[in-house]
Amino acid sequence: MYGSRYAALAAVCLMTWGCGEPAAQMETGWAEQELAGATASGSIPSGLAARLQVGLFEEHGQTWMKSSGADWDMRYRYFTKGWVNNWGWGEYNGGWGLGYMQESDAQGMTPVVQYYQLFGEAGGGESSTLAKVQNKSTMASYFGDFKILMQRAKDFGKPVVVLLEADGLGFLEQQAKHNPNTYAAIADSGLAELKGLPNSVAGWGLAFLALKKAVGANNAVLGIHVSGWASGKDIAYSSVTDPLQPEVDKVYGFLAPAGLASNVTGTTYDLLVGDPLDRDSDYYRVERGQDRWWDTSDSASVSSKSFNRYAEWLRLWNAKSDKRWVLWQIPLGNSASKNVWNNGGPGEGYKDNRAEYFFAGDTKHLQRFADAGVIALLFGAGAAGVSSYANDTYSDGQLFMKSRVGKFLNAGGLAIDPGGASGGTTTSTSGTTGGSTTGGGGGSAGGYDFEQGTEGWVRGGDSISALSRSTTRAYTGASSLRVQFNGTAGTQLVYVPTPSTPAGKVVTVRIWVPSGSKLTSVQPYLLQGSAGGWAWTGTWRSIGSLSTGSWNEISVTVPANAATPLSQLGLELKTGSGWTGSVWVDSVTW
Repeated sequence: MYGSRYAALAAVCLMTWGCGEPAAQMETGWAEQELAGATASGSIPSGLAARLQVGLFEEHGQTWMKSSGADWDMRYRYFTKGWVNNWGWGEYNGGWGLGYMQESDAQGMTPVVQYYQLFGEAGGGESSTLAKVQNKSTMASYFGDFKILMQRAKDFGKPVVVLLEADGLGFLEQQAKHNPNTYAAIADSGLAELKGLPNSVAGWGLAFLALKKAVGANNAVLGIHVSGWASGKDIAYSSVTDPLQPEVDKVYGFLAPAGLASNVTGTTYDLLVGDPLDRDSDYYRVERGQDRWWDTSDSASVSSKSFNRYAEWLRLWNAKSDKRWVLWQIPLGNSASKNVWNNGGPGEGYKDNRAEYFFAGDTKHLQRFADAGVIALLFGAGAAGVSSYANDTYSDGQLFMKSRVGKFLNAGGLAIDPGGASGGTTTSTSGTTGGSTTGGGGGSAGGYDFEQGTEGWVRGGDSISALSRSTTRAYTGASSLRVQFNGTAGTQLVYVPTPSTPAGKVVTVRIWVPSGSKLTSVQPYLLQGSAGGWAWTGTWRSIGSLSTGSWNEISVTVPANAATPLSQLGLELKTGSGWTGSVWVDSVTW
């Protein structure tokens, strides 16, 4: 385990980003440092690489990113009202959106969708957000379009990241006076897939999860937007001396029932999404007389307008939610920008310090944000006239993002600890990968032996704090899957999405339960997808029927008529409160 972390660190040190001589660094303690993100909670979603992802905004049909020579990871675009039929120029089937996904993939980048349709719906602007979600016909059309997006994502068949409605839940929280049970027309929309959801603002958040599940778009990675001002205090720019934890707790209390915590859909959001600022800091100073600059000093107080404060806010959210972060629409200005409206000339646009904070020196700021849970930085202009990567000429005469970030990416980027439950790939010095990028790809033939990692298994439920490969116990081989509990009671799931288990097979799971645990029952299960009517098959065992301090074998049979691939294969674990121990799972075979 530790060997792979240090190998990844060595790979980072081979870049010419201030690490010095790699051999000398190893002799003086480099090898004892943690991999970036090792202190972050949660895991990198399945299908995304265990490496800091860097991407840009780019329109459909454009090729600047590909021709830049930089090995960009992600490519994003807004999907606004009208995307589903190419704003009247195509069929009403989402084909335009699928084309953007396929185009990004063909250029070697993961597509990212900023689904920003609500504010374009009829009935007013941002101040009418709550009124719109309370309108039955609006919600029927709106979620009908999102269902089409999930269908096209499923057709795409590769990871696609969907960032949902920037600031939408922030406006809903304020307009609903922080009450997630405020009425919204979700089940009342009439969509069959939403009939079991509450007619509430929380139900609005759950609807995206339900539609993804109903369609079976398991490759779609959904991110919920967290606005820094949703609590009523702008933690980044005005209320900078207020303690952060109370504001995090207040907004989390609103978002938890909307899909961050366990809910009736049986799934939760994959990521948190934030936008540090929508346009260059000096755009606000020059054009609006507002101060949006952040102090870059590493010693700046978290009670000041600083990168340190924002990173601490991210860290608190990461710890609270157990989710990693994507930061998007990050401004592109630098210290050489001319502070004029950008008409395309060299250096036009407004000054900002975010690009330089992350990429003008060594990797320490990238590592700091990775430790706070950040796995992706996506840069793009949020309005006309501001700085752009196409003409962000720096003091050395080169385009900043193309030259500086290109050098960073082409040297291998920054490896990130994937987390105990990650299905992400792990970068190593040999260029190989560890773990599984999809649910069915890990483990031995006909099962999972956890010799190479968690092999795509993930956790569902607030009581499980981590999944990890462990050499403490093993049924076969040298390792097993360790499931750690955090002391809260509840029904938890540990599972692998879309396993390759065939219909008719008998699946046997081996589980070690320590004496004194507060486990009350164990149930190996399998869940079919929408084609199988979401049918559940399980073998329930009470804790009294299991042997403690030894391995137990429990089998469950996949129905002969099951629709495959399955949606999930895993274990349902029920616990009482107050227990912070672990169980081990190994040799899941068929």
